[in-house]
Amino acid sequence: MPLVLLTLVVAPLMATVPDAGTSVGGYEETLLAWGLAQQASELDPEPEGKRLEAVLVAPEEVIAESDPYPDFLNIFHVRTREQVIRREVLLELGAPYSAELAEETARNLRKLGIFSVVRVVPVKGREPGGVALLVITKDLWSLRLNQTWDVVGSFLRALRLQGTEKNFLGRNQQLAVDFLLRPDTMSFGQTYINRRVGGSRWYLGETASLIIGRESGELEGSSGTVVLQRPLYSLSTPWSFSTSVDWNISTTRVFKGTEIWQLPYPDGEPVPYVYETRDVSVGAGYTRSYGEASKKNVSGGVTAYRRKYEAPASAPLDDAQREWLRVNHLPRSEEAIYASLSLSAYDARYEVLRDVDAYALSEDFQIGHSVVTTVRYAPPVYAAAAHYAELGAALRYRWRWGDALTTVSAGGAIRRALGEGAGWTNRRWAAEVHQVSPKVLGGRFVARGLLDVNIDDLFDRVSLLGGANGLRGSALDAYSGKRLLLVNLEYRTAPWVFHTLHLGGVLFYDAGSAFERRPNLVHSVGVGIRFLFPQFNVNVFRLDFGYVLNDARPAVGQRITFTGGQITEYRPSILETPLR
Repeated sequence: MPLVLLTLVVAPLMATVPDAGTSVGGYEETLLAWGLAQQASELDPEPEGKRLEAVLVAPEEVIAESDPYPDFLNIFHVRTREQVIRREVLLELGAPYSAELAEETARNLRKLGIFSVVRVVPVKGREPGGVALLVITKDLWSLRLNQTWDVVGSFLRALRLQGTEKNFLGRNQQLAVDFLLRPDTMSFGQTYINRRVGGSRWYLGETASLIIGRESGELEGSSGTVVLQRPLYSLSTPWSFSTSVDWNISTTRVFKGTEIWQLPYPDGEPVPYVYETRDVSVGAGYTRSYGEASKKNVSGGVTAYRRKYEAPASAPLDDAQREWLRVNHLPRSEEAIYASLSLSAYDARYEVLRDVDAYALSEDFQIGHSVVTTVRYAPPVYAAAAHYAELGAALRYRWRWGDALTTVSAGGAIRRALGEGAGWTNRRWAAEVHQVSPKVLGGRFVARGLLDVNIDDLFDRVSLLGGANGLRGSALDAYSGKRLLLVNLEYRTAPWVFHTLHLGGVLFYDAGSAFERRPNLVHSVGVGIRFLFPQFNVNVFRLDFGYVLNDARPAVGQRITFTGGQITEYRPSILETPLR
């Protein structure tokens, strides 16, 4: 959410009649009409195969004439340079027009994250048999104070403030300073991202943060990432290359609710769930891409890492407590060098829908199958190195039924220790079914069922449930376990559009359990609101109030959650990336 947003909210909320040009689904159509008028062009109804005469660009300011905000705000934003837009165009002058390449160009421009709206359309050429491509964009406000928060009742679980220029001088480069507040630490960091280094296809990104303990006021560590890569920037790109360095030197404190989790030590007082984390990894990989309509990407790489987890030296624990904590609750300390081989296969079919997660803005959905499989082998290259093999797979299939979507996802991973002490570990799997209904009274029903199962996990991952992360209305992190079962059902109304503010309502039912052996489902119901300012954000914010039906109910204030994104965005990463 941008810094200026607080000064801009009042005017839209005072409006009582929506603008005719910004009704539901009409926000982008208003921009399309503007772009056609700017270029004095008409849509070409049959462009396929015609010779491409020209690429026309119509970039709109953040604050357009149709927006209810003062246009002097454009002084504080540098509009995206035309050359930045043109270099993303995948069609070549003189070549036959391709609707598929035009649609891919639009998707790529939307992925940049610097536009609120992108429309790429064919318009009539000046000569018979000719066609022109018109690229219409509307900038997203780039000078921002991004805010991510997780609030349950009066407890602030996390707050991130990121002063960002997402589109520095209109060149699609990002500069940011970052502040992250957690119950136990404060982090101060910076980020730089250049997606097209020197106008090339190379990507450079780096971020680094210093971590300070809130109670001690002392430096506890740092974390960061540096990535240099040449990505697969189109479906026809034949190869990509990537290198990265990651580190996390910090003190990890696991909270349950508002307090540090007190683990039940069998022979005495509880042991705080606190440990030192020392993670460093370096890796490089190469990908070869095949096909266009049916994609197959084969990747190979090498990664070296060192992970160390132990109770803090300053913690008042005896040797027996430290050993108990290490064996029963801490992630496994190890170092290794592994080689990996991955196969990614998917249908390069995409559909654009609206009013699913982001109201009137275009949302891209890949249709058909998507499969990712990864194999790793870590040889005992030196005495202390771990020796193992890992296998992971993630599968997804998505159907579009008219204006409805059905998505079925599954992911799993397993690891085999080799040599002395051989055995199976890290057995984990998850499955999800996600259904988006056709429009009903202008809105949609959205349902999601999720099951996540951990078995003998070396990293001792525990699922916490309660509050904003899936079971609304219950106390923050009220339930915990190695396994998670969650059902969410929502009816999301169509948005009411006050000038350009999109405001919608939600009715919801949640059922969930975090458990060890058998689930004990807790049920809740509630209401919420969603709002979106398309000039400033492409993801909705949500405010929910829940009521638990069959278990302990927290104080009224703790039943309220306020955060960004839809509830269905909370899902295990193994469904997309089977091996972390």
